[in-house]
Amino acid sequence: MCKKNVKFLHISRLSSNFATMKRYFIHLSYDGTRYHGWQVQPCAMTVQGEIERCLSVLLQRAVSVTGAGRTDTGVHAAHMVAHFDIPDTSETFSEADGFHSVEVLHDIDEVQLAYRLNRMLPPDIVVYKIEPVAEDMHARFSAKWRTYHYYVTTFQTPFSRHYTWEAFTWKDSDGVRRTLDFHLMNEAAAILLEYKDFASFCKVHTDVKTTLCNVVEARWMPVPSAALPMSSVSCPISSASDSMSSVSCPMSEVSQAPTDWVFVIKANRFLRNMVRAIVGTLVEVGRHRMTLEQFRVVLESKQRTRAGESMPANALFLQQIEY
Repeated sequence: MCKKNVKFLHISRLSSNFATMKRYFIHLSYDGTRYHGWQVQPCAMTVQGEIERCLSVLLQRAVSVTGAGRTDTGVHAAHMVAHFDIPDTSETFSEADGFHSVEVLHDIDEVQLAYRLNRMLPPDIVVYKIEPVAEDMHARFSAKWRTYHYYVTTFQTPFSRHYTWEAFTWKDSDGVRRTLDFHLMNEAAAILLEYKDFASFCKVHTDVKTTLCNVVEARWMPVPSAALPMSSVSCPISSASDSMSSVSCPMSEVSQAPTDWVFVIKANRFLRNMVRAIVGTLVEVGRHRMTLEQFRVVLESKQRTRAGESMPANALFLQQIEY
């Protein structure tokens, strides 16, 4: 090929393009408090929109990002995976101009791109790794398992409200202060593994082809207190001076059981609002408002109206994506 006929043009200006694409995975996490979910929406700030905006500036071309899932408004992600494609090389022949143009694109420096991306992104979105993958790898369709965590605390503090749901204690008819029955909730959670159709926990009027999901793990686990920022907080009344000795801390009426819990659920796919609806129904069991048999009836009814309420989004985390 004659040197004078080789021109280096921006890909968007080429009359015909035979670009070979290279695919990259992004591993990231984000605090979803300020965002209207993952997916791009008109006139709303989303996580996907922020990443696409910054990548497009850094790579100097329009970049589209595909995520492993779609978290709702206010939901967080400890581990989200997304992919994007950029041209590797590009060849173009223009009959009108009579030249053959080639654009040679160098491999990106993944470490440097991740660093620059974090400098440009808002502080509540952090990229941990960018890596090249095979062209047939897909962030969403290649994922085998997804894990969600939902955090609950039975001890109210001003520090827990942002990322946990506060399950307040109550007094029963005998005047004894009670909290959620996590043992019974775990029995109900185990029942989930016996079913495949989770229509009862799917948001109504959603465009889904199937409500079948393969749930392989569902359980409540106590969270080590050292893992939470409120772990060092004790009841101020119980540690007050002798003049306050006649006043008892409400928490002292509750047994010294764990106060911080996490619901862990793992499946090949999830329906919209599924985890929050499951947790809301399990809470009904934990409050002794629903028996285990009634929980089965809810699952078998395949009616969303039979299940519990949808829990707040702030305590839900997309925890892990496995390929």
